[in-house]
Formats: sequence, C-alpha cells, structure tokens
Amino acid sequence: MPSLLFLVSVLALQSQQLTATELSLGSAAVIAHRTFVGAELGLAHRPSGESRLALALAGGTIAERPAARAQLTLQLLVNAAARRGPGVYAGVGGAFTARRGAPGQGFLAVLLGCEVAPGRRQGLYVELGFAGGLRVAAGWRTRWFPPSWL
Repeated sequence: MPSLLFLVSVLALQSQQLTATELSLGSAAVIAHRTFVGAELGLAHRPSGESRLALALAGGTIAERPAARAQLTLQLLVNAAARRGPGVYAGVGGAFTARRGAPGQGFLAVLLGCEVAPGRRQGLYVELGFAGGLRVAAGWRTRWFPPSWL
C-alpha cells in the first residue's frame, strides 16, 4: 500500500504544469530605416510548461531622439524545464514604438530566442526577430518557480 501511494504522488507531480514568473534586463536594437538602440526591461509569466506571455519595455534613442518601445508576445517554449543546456522558443505578438516629434507606430512582432537553462532560477538569453525592422535583444533573466519545483 505505501508503494502505491508513492507511485500516485509521483505521477501527480509529473502531471503538474511548470509555471513561472520572470524578470529580464538587457539591451535591444531594431535595425531599420531609423535604428532604435536602448535598454530593455521584460516581465513574463509562464501559465503552463510550454508557453510564456512576455512584455518587453525599452527606452533608448531613434535618430538621436528619445524613444520608447513596447512589445507583447505569446511564446512557445521548447525544453522549458531543462536545468542544463539551451532552451529555444518562438513568439508572435505586437510591438509599438514612440519617438519624440513623430507619431507612434505599431508592428507585428515575430521572434526566435534561445536561453540558457530555462528550468533554473536565472540565465542569459538572446532573441532575433522582426518588429518594424530586424530586432536583436540579449540580456539576463531571473525566474520565480513554485516551491515544489525547487
């Protein structure tokens, strides 16, 4: 009987979805007719083991004028629970750019990314995509997992 209880508890833990809340700090650039370069702060939530809803806010310059960017994406994660090695992901969503002295612009955002050890508390990430131009971002990401994961 004790071995049956152990087996049931192990199966229950395996069926739970890995959720996480994430904070990212890094830099971003969008190479276009007018290039954006700046610092980026990201907030994200993983509602399940395979998806992430991510908001990236960046402040920087476009053509030597202050500018801001916001990007909201829904991402599909591969190897999201890996504690070693890379985890890859793809995302789609929208982006908005605002610059002093010019009207704001909205764009479709598509990205591919790679992060180090997505199942650990922190790691590095790199993203490449399109959102009003060729977007490149890189930085550091920290994660908060449920206590059962640690």
